[in-house]
Amino acid sequence: MRLAFPGELLLRMLRMVILPLVVCSLVSGAASLDTRSLGRLGGIAVAYFLGTTLLASGLAVALGFIIRPGAGASGLNAPSLTGAVPTSKETVDSFLDLIRNLFPANLVAAAFQTYTTDYRMLSRNTTSGNITWEKIPVGTEVEGMNILGLVLFALVLGVALKKLGQEGEDLIRFFNSFNEATMVVVSWIMWYVPIGIMFLIGSKIVEMEDIVVLVTSLGKYIFASILGHFIHGGIILPLIYFASTRQNPYRFLLGLITPFATAFATCSSSATLPSMIKCIEENNGVDKRISRFILPIGATVNMDGAAIFQCMATVFIAQLNNVDLNAGQIFTILVTATASSVGAAGIPAGGVLTIAIILEAIGLPTNDLSLILAVDWIVDRTTTVVNVEGDALGAGILNYLNEKEKKDKEQELKEVNVEAVANSKSEAETSPLVTHKNQVSNTSSTADPESKESVL
Repeated sequence: MRLAFPGELLLRMLRMVILPLVVCSLVSGAASLDTRSLGRLGGIAVAYFLGTTLLASGLAVALGFIIRPGAGASGLNAPSLTGAVPTSKETVDSFLDLIRNLFPANLVAAAFQTYTTDYRMLSRNTTSGNITWEKIPVGTEVEGMNILGLVLFALVLGVALKKLGQEGEDLIRFFNSFNEATMVVVSWIMWYVPIGIMFLIGSKIVEMEDIVVLVTSLGKYIFASILGHFIHGGIILPLIYFASTRQNPYRFLLGLITPFATAFATCSSSATLPSMIKCIEENNGVDKRISRFILPIGATVNMDGAAIFQCMATVFIAQLNNVDLNAGQIFTILVTATASSVGAAGIPAGGVLTIAIILEAIGLPTNDLSLILAVDWIVDRTTTVVNVEGDALGAGILNYLNEKEKKDKEQELKEVNVEAVANSKSEAETSPLVTHKNQVSNTSSTADPESKESVL
């Protein structure tokens, strides 16, 4: 649609800088941190990401049982709501693809291709004359940047350059300069962001069809999903930030209005990454080594909003099919949503494919995904905002802990210096050698007059 053309230009410009920004920022970030700090910050970040995603999944399931969005829904089989349903994959193949993408066979191809498992149906004749169909998994390369593989390679390369010492300084300076130049380009793109956002949202409003059917039939599902995003992003995440730093989280979030608006308009965590890095450093004073190390990882791994969206959709489809979920299925939903959100693509509608994994894991039909696709463009906006908010607050927490550790070390050094000065003075006063020397000088000084007197 021609109205969306200015917004499409914004998306293309933001996606253009994703590859150099992710690779250069992670290489320079990993190389600037020592191995001990890298391991410590990485461990805290992984614990934060997994913990918040698990909390988000639990919140979504609880809200799903309280609000019951799929109970009594009508008009959901309308022709306007049907759409192309993505091919569902088996749970094992999905996690194997996740591991395969961590180790890309070709780094150049990883910049624009991702490995995925597809299925081919083969017919086999049995001895009784019947024909049976067998589903054979086949590996294929699909269009889309392999962010996971690039992230892992950049981290390993940064650590390797740090280990080289003086020999790796030139390459580290190259990546640092490349990263700074990319941030300058991002600052130029930010001037165009308000125009692109306006046209992106306006084009979506113009394209809406049968909005009454969508709202009346799927209104409870939309409300439950957005309520879950509001509770998690407006209450739970700020509470975690406050408990960790004892600082006002809403003042921290106030400096990130532009990235949140970009996330709401583009529905892409990856496209929001450039503006997020720029604003969190300039407005909130987060250390560059922290922001450029943790935010690219969070844009790929941390998907709190997507976990809420996926769990709510799963509970909705279960209630729509009059399936009562037992404790084992609920546990499977929580674990699968938390794990599969790690590999969710940071692009619009990227979480819909992972819902198919959860549905397959608990044995629910995947043909109802067309209903989720019908309103995904609405829910996906708040989903992306919560995703990038979780990344930003995580970077703020890590920055606070890193600054606190620095202050503690400086205080320890001051105390050691003070003790060293005090000990040197006390030793000068109480050392037996010094006392003996003084005594010798005193005796010699007292003996001299006597000796002079005896001579005289």
